[in-house]
Amino acid sequence: MSNYYLGIDTSAYTTSIAVIKESNRIIADYRMILKVKKGKRGLRQQEAVFQHINNIRTLIEKLSNEIDLNKINVVSASIKPRNLNESYMPVFKVSENQGFILSKTLNASYKQFSHQDGHIAAGLIGSDLQIKKEFLALHISGGTTELLRVRDELENFNIDIIGGTKDVSAGQLVDRIGVRLGLKFPCGRELDAASQKKGANKKISYPVSVKDTYLNFSGTETYFNKLIDKNKYDSKIIAYNLFSSIGYSLLDIIKNGIEVYNIKDILIIGGVASNSIIRRILIENIQNKNIGNIYFPESKYCTDSAIGIAYLGKIKRGINSEV
Repeated sequence: MSNYYLGIDTSAYTTSIAVIKESNRIIADYRMILKVKKGKRGLRQQEAVFQHINNIRTLIEKLSNEIDLNKINVVSASIKPRNLNESYMPVFKVSENQGFILSKTLNASYKQFSHQDGHIAAGLIGSDLQIKKEFLALHISGGTTELLRVRDELENFNIDIIGGTKDVSAGQLVDRIGVRLGLKFPCGRELDAASQKKGANKKISYPVSVKDTYLNFSGTETYFNKLIDKNKYDSKIIAYNLFSSIGYSLLDIIKNGIEVYNIKDILIIGGVASNSIIRRILIENIQNKNIGNIYFPESKYCTDSAIGIAYLGKIKRGINSEV
């Protein structure tokens, strides 16, 4: 009988469940984006928790109609943003508690991981990068812009933050400028589409603030807000140059990280990693110039999902999990 591995993730803006088989084939990948009113730039944690609780019921009911739940051997859940003692967000209590209850109901093993662990694992399962003893990962999402040194261990990944943003994350920058342009939060997909329109690639100057493996985006935010106020450029040109400024900033910290740590393999993960302009900039200036090996997962493995959490349930022991 085939073993199934179930993952549950309740992040800041997405409720996700996923199931993979022993062969790593994904047999279920369900996601529900949390609802944010137009003009708002996010949700309070209590609002997000309420939506997650309702969404989990819907997704598990859908799953029960698609597969035999009794084949689930391991239930894994994301329980916090990062694998650090001080890392905490209330939204992850939903996946933690629902995962534990479901494991007991199904008489399955229960394992715990961080949301960031899940992104790394999804990146591995969705790209050509094989699990190695050591590699770099750039995590760029709505709440995170971090350059990571990742070492593979039996229980989990051993992760050190070696760079990233000191203020606004890449995803926050995208959403804030998108909302200013009248788009619905989260804005990444619509802003990406705008940046691909004919005439969008008109280049304008923009600031890049990088020191070693760290960067700042607050000045970039101020600069693009002023451009919007002046109404000199339409939204597609703003979008194109915004993503370009992010891409070249990330390029600099990756190159510096490669030089300092002498690690050539770099996995790019998180929702912002699906952006086509950022991908092009990093591939052309790192991969094509033989500076390092850039690994981008398919877009569906970049955004928040439970695929990586399910995969970790198969290959790792987990954080303080039941054995």
